[in-house]
Amino acid sequence: MVMSDKTAAMSGQLQADLVIVGGGIMGLWAALKAECRGIDTILIDGDRTGSGASGGLLGALMAHMPDRWNEKKQLQFDGLLSLEAEIAELEAETGLSAGYRRCGRLIPLPKPHLRPIAERHSQEAKTNWSQQGRRFEWSVIEESPFDDWPSQRFTDAGLVYDRFAGRVSPRALIAAIRARLERTGRVRILEGVAVKSIDASARQVVTADGASVGFGDLLVAAGVGSFPLLETIGPSIRKPLGRGVKGQAALLKADLPADLPLVYLDGLYVVPHEGGHVAIGSTSENSFDDPFSTDAQLDALIAEARELAPVLQGAEVVERWAGLRPKAVDRDPMVGPHPDHPHIHALTGGFKVSFGIAHLLADAALDAIAGQALPVPHSFSLSHHVSVAVGRPVDEGFTETP
Repeated sequence: MVMSDKTAAMSGQLQADLVIVGGGIMGLWAALKAECRGIDTILIDGDRTGSGASGGLLGALMAHMPDRWNEKKQLQFDGLLSLEAEIAELEAETGLSAGYRRCGRLIPLPKPHLRPIAERHSQEAKTNWSQQGRRFEWSVIEESPFDDWPSQRFTDAGLVYDRFAGRVSPRALIAAIRARLERTGRVRILEGVAVKSIDASARQVVTADGASVGFGDLLVAAGVGSFPLLETIGPSIRKPLGRGVKGQAALLKADLPADLPLVYLDGLYVVPHEGGHVAIGSTSENSFDDPFSTDAQLDALIAEARELAPVLQGAEVVERWAGLRPKAVDRDPMVGPHPDHPHIHALTGGFKVSFGIAHLLADAALDAIAGQALPVPHSFSLSHHVSVAVGRPVDEGFTETP
């Protein structure tokens, strides 16, 4: 059941065993997983599903480096590995393509000192990237097997060929999950309904027009909007639970071979997609005037991408995109029950890794709602992030980003 009309959605007191606030990649996976568990669910979005950071262009699926293995890297490995089967099932059920491919990644090595580091990672990948009957190589090679992809100007010390990386079309995956939910209609989807605050004692979310939706459990998956919502229920904090980091990206029209790997260098992603498109991104801006406008920083990024991949020199820019990605106060994703309100849960803060692990974190959040222990690293837990924001002593968390 999809209720896109606000008046129809708010015509009476709505309630559900589970209310999910936010229809991005986190909230949609949670809604789908909740439906599969038979949970009575309402999904609320202030605009339309996938209209925030999840509706971007890039879709790079990249693992952390294979060295210094820990539980955070293991979780991401598990997520990136299991996503393949999750998407295959979704595509089979809907008949839609999510634009997924384990395409691999090329990382140029422009400086000699990078070579021995990459070779060490290659040895570590033989152990850490060989699991569950699958093995993925991190190979150091002398030259790209693809003509001028990337330019030899950037490969003085060779390249890394990472066979684990992949890509997905963010919008196509969002559309496929949405179509799957609509096919059964068991999750009620309310669009254009902005949630203003949480009344924890009454177990209600209050909307911008003063209406309310009751819940047994609440899952806050509203991206950047999750942080101020969760802050309304306390405790008193010294710093925000998270913030938005602006990203800019572009979509170019280029008819390239379907088997090309993505290219990554110093924060610049060049990601070939289906349909003759290549995504370029992304900036990471902590200060900005307008979170949703593109500017000269994107122009510079496109110029860098054309140098890195000369085949893009004459490619037309068909779309420019900007948005805010949610970065939690202690950088890792924010998942699980609130320490003071056990029926209120978080599922946000994925920043750059959301599309690779959202399905896995959704299951983890629902496990916690069912009363099980939260099956994620402690630094992922909402209680950990609340402790950081309050200023309490906390255990050392993970801070590496891919």
